[in-house]
Amino acid sequence: MTDYSRLVDEGRVKAGRFSRDQVDDCLRIAERDLETAHTVFENSPEWAFNIAYNAMHQAGRAFLFREGFRTLGEGHHATVVRFLEIGLGSRHQDALDLMDRMRRKRNRATYDRVGTISRKEANEAISAARRFVAEIAGRIRPQNRQG
Repeated sequence: MTDYSRLVDEGRVKAGRFSRDQVDDCLRIAERDLETAHTVFENSPEWAFNIAYNAMHQAGRAFLFREGFRTLGEGHHATVVRFLEIGLGSRHQDALDLMDRMRRKRNRATYDRVGTISRKEANEAISAARRFVAEIAGRIRPQNRQG
């Protein structure tokens, strides 16, 4: 079993019980957001970037719930990234580093400045999100079908 005790001790996550429906709902939101990001890309690359990040975040929440935890306190988005670093391990560090950069950039693009996301960056974000959501779904869905 993966050790999330440090995040528990820091008050960033707590154990809980989550239904398969809650986990699957997060994955469905992630998949919906991937399609939406692709759809709005032409008119708003910045918004497509934000939606692609949200797809990754929702997939991360699905993983968190499947592991039996929820985030607490401030910084929910950063906590999801930290949780994933522990749960997925170093093999996925590049994707998680990208997710964390997207998280920070999304914040600036949403609240601070227009024009911070290029079309190229948004397109790359959508591609990365698609791979990440597929990876998380592949880890979660087989277990949900087993019982």
